[in-house]
Amino acid sequence: MLLAGFFFALMNVTVKFLPHIPAIEIILFRSIFSFVFSYLLLKKQQVPVLGKNKKLLILRGVVGSIGLITFFYTLQHIPLASAVTIQYLGPVFTSILGIFIVRERVRPIQFFYFAVAFSGVLMIEGFDPRIEPLFLGIGIVSALFSGLAYNVIRKLKNTEHPVVIVFYFPLVTIPIAGLVSYFFWVVPQGWDWVLLLLIGVLTQFAQYYMTMAYQNANLAKVASLNYVGIIYALGFGFVLFDETYNVWTYGGMLLVLSGVILNFLHSRAPATNK
Repeated sequence: MLLAGFFFALMNVTVKFLPHIPAIEIILFRSIFSFVFSYLLLKKQQVPVLGKNKKLLILRGVVGSIGLITFFYTLQHIPLASAVTIQYLGPVFTSILGIFIVRERVRPIQFFYFAVAFSGVLMIEGFDPRIEPLFLGIGIVSALFSGLAYNVIRKLKNTEHPVVIVFYFPLVTIPIAGLVSYFFWVVPQGWDWVLLLLIGVLTQFAQYYMTMAYQNANLAKVASLNYVGIIYALGFGFVLFDETYNVWTYGGMLLVLSGVILNFLHSRAPATNK
């Protein structure tokens, strides 16, 4: 899981090295790589490519596409660690939306943890002049659609092969990203091509190691390692982009992480009979 987080962090860094390439165009290249890789894997395993529940699979592709496009956009316009921290609201939205979509029970104390996480985001925006309200809003939209995507995946977990679910993301994203990119196309130059290919490769490595971790280790322990990503982001942001923060911004990041981690731990704590 630490390797997966490291490769995801490298992918985020690579995106920031391409501020002149529209986020939608970067996602188009990433999706083409993922499409080819997933298709070949499904064929090798002799799994039906289009799956069974096509409506939900297409919905997963749409919401996942919106979530990734908005996340890449924030990566290009605000400091790395701030973009990653705001994205950590995804599990909060997953829990809230889960009440209505998969009828998942949420304990009253968890709403307090949600409020803690949101207050942290407001602190980050309020004390960091580099984060405009527009980009904060886009980051929150990204986390919201990530939470929606996770809930759709939950509804599909008993009917679809995991790679089929992954395959529908580029299947839906490519025509959307291709159409939008046509109006904003920037021709990659020189090393841009290498970086675009690297984004696709890093994504596949990250997803591979993340899948291995979830399949072979305790779920709670593995999922908690997700939050090491903020350390990667702070380190890469400081070394590669000279990004520094004031104490209030660090405090906001800590609040977000605290709220999300406490929510994660409490949602999995065994209920006691009183």
